[in-house]
Amino acid sequence: MAKKEQKKIFITGIGTDVGKTVVSAIVVEALQADYFKPVQAGDLSYSDTDKVKELVSNSESTFHKNSYALHTPMSPHAAAEIDGITIDINNIQIPSTSNTIVIEGAGGLLVPLNDEATILDIIDPDCKVIVVSRHYLGSINHTLLTVKLLQEKGFDPVIIFSGDEHITTESIIKKMTKAKIIGRVDNEPYFDKMVVKEYASLFKDELETL
Repeated sequence: MAKKEQKKIFITGIGTDVGKTVVSAIVVEALQADYFKPVQAGDLSYSDTDKVKELVSNSESTFHKNSYALHTPMSPHAAAEIDGITIDINNIQIPSTSNTIVIEGAGGLLVPLNDEATILDIIDPDCKVIVVSRHYLGSINHTLLTVKLLQEKGFDPVIIFSGDEHITTESIIKKMTKAKIIGRVDNEPYFDKMVVKEYASLFKDELETL
């Protein structure tokens, strides 16, 4: 019997604070997937892994340890320097699991991990990539740069919007990238397990086809 191929979903953003962690929780819940944040910079007492774990209801997901847990909330290359280490991307290995795994990046695609490598360099070629885009002045440019770079590298990224709807922004991004749009995570008053579960149900069918 052939070994089932592990599905890997990488979640990146067009920048920082665009909603990657909430989207990660939604995707983890929808697919009952495992979760892995390779590099955590700062907030070690309440990390992104802790946040996703708090938002997920299912009992199937496993939450894997960071490859690098850095103490300062800065770009990983700078946070690592403060900690007196250098990030070696060869030490960033996707955990062995038979389950689908959701991998959350740090910031955007070209965030430096060391003097040579960026987040883009740790995305395996067989990963399905979700880009989280949030409207702000300049976000169209950031979204197009992110999606087109992924497409040039051979990926077929999909987009999840977060925040309030902005029709002209979303329309031009869709036209110019031709990327599939999964949906939008609105500016909710709060996010808890029930809200995440509702979005997971809403996106489940689309996510299963990735």
